[in-house]
Amino acid sequence: MAYKTIMTVVTDPKPAACSLEQGITLAEAMDAHLEVLCMGVDRTQTGYYYAGANAMILQETINRANNEAKETAETVRARLGKTDIRWNVETGVAQLADIGRNVAAHGRFTDLVVLPRPYGNGRGAELEPVIEGALFDGRVPVIVAAEDRAPMTQPNRVMIGWDESTEALSAARAALPLLVEAAAVHVVVVDPPAHGPNRSDPGGLLSQFLARHGVKVEIDVLSKTMPRVSDVLMRHAGDMDADMIVMGAYGHSRFREAILGGATRNMLEHATLPLFMAH
Repeated sequence: MAYKTIMTVVTDPKPAACSLEQGITLAEAMDAHLEVLCMGVDRTQTGYYYAGANAMILQETINRANNEAKETAETVRARLGKTDIRWNVETGVAQLADIGRNVAAHGRFTDLVVLPRPYGNGRGAELEPVIEGALFDGRVPVIVAAEDRAPMTQPNRVMIGWDESTEALSAARAALPLLVEAAAVHVVVVDPPAHGPNRSDPGGLLSQFLARHGVKVEIDVLSKTMPRVSDVLMRHAGDMDADMIVMGAYGHSRFREAILGGATRNMLEHATLPLFMAH
């Protein structure tokens, strides 16, 4: 079992450099096909043109986005031409509000999407709808590449953030091709509930499921000794020298995550390891 079709999306070559290299590395390791979607983004809000504006303004922004997509595709093709993997590059243009639908349409028949971290300095507003389009509408797992690390071939030590949610289970299932090859996989439970069917064995059913696939799995039960669960997870990932974190994405609504914060957003903002996410 392996990923045979891997996709990445490039809207700006600079922040996407790490995800492109990660996609190439995984495609080489798994003998997979790499598909790259180079998107030009029209960031205008057509409903807010000033009085007297005409269609020439809209055409100019579309032309600019087309040129950006073509230039990005040339850069990507030059890099991919130096590899031995199977690949193809497509270009497209979308307005900011519609980019997620375009990503989902291309991603729904892939096994895995590799993307850059959507938050931080030098990142455009389009990176958030790109990752959400893949997760929600494309229903495809996403690896968020780490910028300051060499591209990951096969993670040796993996941490699974487990809260018994559907999203976390989806992520664990989708990550199986990587988990079965890892030397150690830790199912990490933070402050398990005192009541419920699994209170006496938190993480036990997931661990049994993974073990039957040949995963070398352990369970770590942690107390919430820091204000945010994401902080506890990231600290433990450092303690166990993890190479990758697997977790469910957006257990709450995206609006609530954006306004009040949440584990998904905090991890996307601060994690220094590759994140494997699914919804």
